[in-house]
Amino acid sequence: MMLFGKKNKSTKIEFDNNKGFDLENQIDGKATIAKSCSPNIKVLGSGCNKCKRLEAATIQALNQLGMDTAVDHVTDFKEIASYGVMATPALVVDGKVISQGKILKIAEIIDAVQKLRHQ
Repeated sequence: MMLFGKKNKSTKIEFDNNKGFDLENQIDGKATIAKSCSPNIKVLGSGCNKCKRLEAATIQALNQLGMDTAVDHVTDFKEIASYGVMATPALVVDGKVISQGKILKIAEIIDAVQKLRHQ
């Protein structure tokens, strides 16, 4: 039965030990696969040299993880303050502040992203 012109939609979620969760949406017999969601990553800071170094290290870490994720560089101080950050540069992954006031090494960023993705 169509109500308000909406089509029936079924969703199937499967878990693969190697890939995590894959979401398969079926609409009118057509299947589309959405891969595991990429993390939302932000570098918070004024745009100084330290901020740029943290951003570069984050991009390198994501490349090593095989993630094609854009890194947003937030320079608006109101938005930075909304995260409760008191020292920059800061790294935010999926809305959670990972570090503030220091430049993380690539290995530290990889560990932090992996831990958050597997929670």
